[in-house]
Amino acid sequence: MGKAGRRRVRSYSQEFKLRAVQLSQQPGVLVRDVAESLCVHPFMLSRWRKQARDGELRGALPALDVKAVGELQRLREVEREYKRLKMEHELLKRAIRFARELRGTSSRSSRRTGASSR
Repeated sequence: MGKAGRRRVRSYSQEFKLRAVQLSQQPGVLVRDVAESLCVHPFMLSRWRKQARDGELRGALPALDVKAVGELQRLREVEREYKRLKMEHELLKRAIRFARELRGTSSRSSRRTGASSR
């Protein structure tokens, strides 16, 4: 009964934390995107950023991989475009449903107004 609710706590190296902070400080890159790509919680990355600002997190900064920064920016663009396309798709589905209902209503009403067979 005692171990069911425990969570695993991961330990990250100084170099990993510094790399994450460095990536998150690049222009056009969001903390959330960096955290997601590194599989850490955004709150954790924000804490590391604060520790780096306060001088608690120190070390030699590893060389920044320009390709990784470009990938994060491209990922953000793709996510933004996907969100827009998803919204447009939903609007088109609603418009098709609306048009189908109108067509169904107008065809039924035209049948009823014709001559009765009784």
